[in-house]
Amino acid sequence: MNSPVLAPGGRGPRLGTMTPAARAPRDRYVDLLRATSICMVVFGHWMVSAITLTDSELGYANLLDVQPATHPLTWVFQVMPVFFLVGGYANAASLASPRRGTTAAWIRRRALRLLRPSILLIGTVLVARLVAVPLGLDADLVRTATWAMVTPLWFLVVYLAVALLAPLAEAAHRRWGLGAVVALVVAVAIGDAARLVTGDVAPATGNYLFGWLAVHQLGFAWRDGLLPATPARQWAFVAAGLGTALLLVGPGPYGVAMVGAATPPGLTNTAPPTLALLALATAQLGAVLLLRGPGTAWVSRPGVWTGVVRINLRILTVFLWHMAALVIGGLVLVGWGLLPAPETGTAAWFALRLPWLAVNGLLLAGLVALLGRFETGPRADPADRPSPWAVGLGLVAVLAGLAALGVTDTVGMGPQVGGVPVVEASLVAVGLVILERAGRPARVH
Repeated sequence: MNSPVLAPGGRGPRLGTMTPAARAPRDRYVDLLRATSICMVVFGHWMVSAITLTDSELGYANLLDVQPATHPLTWVFQVMPVFFLVGGYANAASLASPRRGTTAAWIRRRALRLLRPSILLIGTVLVARLVAVPLGLDADLVRTATWAMVTPLWFLVVYLAVALLAPLAEAAHRRWGLGAVVALVVAVAIGDAARLVTGDVAPATGNYLFGWLAVHQLGFAWRDGLLPATPARQWAFVAAGLGTALLLVGPGPYGVAMVGAATPPGLTNTAPPTLALLALATAQLGAVLLLRGPGTAWVSRPGVWTGVVRINLRILTVFLWHMAALVIGGLVLVGWGLLPAPETGTAAWFALRLPWLAVNGLLLAGLVALLGRFETGPRADPADRPSPWAVGLGLVAVLAGLAALGVTDTVGMGPQVGGVPVVEASLVAVGLVILERAGRPARVH
């Protein structure tokens, strides 16, 4: 992710000193979309999540699982396609920068910018799991709480993989243009067909990459001006996307929910991404293009732009820790009896969403203020020429460890010590060390 303009040392924005020339290269509308999409994800997760109290035992519930009638609302709050679209746009701009350096250096910077704050979350969860049960906490409660805290891991693994493939994606875009998007959509369709024929999600595992890469690839096309420029064609994108999505979830075999939903019926649309989700992404793309004018005018206001900059400076911290804020807030509010725990989805439950959101927001603000400093990544340095082999080895180790942790709810598939998966945690740690040390050696003065 590109960060907004920073003060020297990456310590924060110098909003009062940004000259028009310094601001010009940034597309404020893209920054607005990035901040808005993550804020909507956070709000959506907090709205549908509940800490329950049954027979004096705390648990977790999801509104989407309890009330299928809420599934259509996910068409509004499923904004991850917008985030990947913006990611493609930002990566295209970064790869075109004269300061990008070598491909290995660019990939290493991108990886470390994502991994440094993420490792902090993973380490915190693993330590909590290691000490919580010996301190007397219920093992099932600890498992549920730590599972909820690390749910953002799926995004980290997928977004990291997509970002690392950005140089190849750029090359594919230069050669085939929108044809690369078509090829990825066809790959998703093949995965969907395999799911329908076999009744198993395993044959469509590649759709996690193909689906989000397709949306990311559209970001390259957007920046190069290959997408519809007239309102009529942009409305056509909206209509075609929504119409296709309705056909796929109506008479078609896809579930209505575009977020989660353990009991579809029909194919789930995010685990992995489906054609129905890509159809919704097409409609969102049309809306993004239509709103560029008013969106750009709005974000040009000093107060709005200041807020957007501040959110983007800590956007990964916000995303990674928003479920931790939810868990802490829920355990305090419900576990200590400060807030009633009515049945999920009832009128009383909805009435209590306001204090629920307020407490979670305050907790997240505190976590971001405390931990946001870890989000800054290494600066671009044309003289930095890390070994491609070292960068590759570090990334393979990190991705293997993170993927295993994400799939297994940080339990891992190998031996454990006090609930901590030794092999997976070691892979992540060793890979991160390799990436950190792969940079240009410090000069000797």
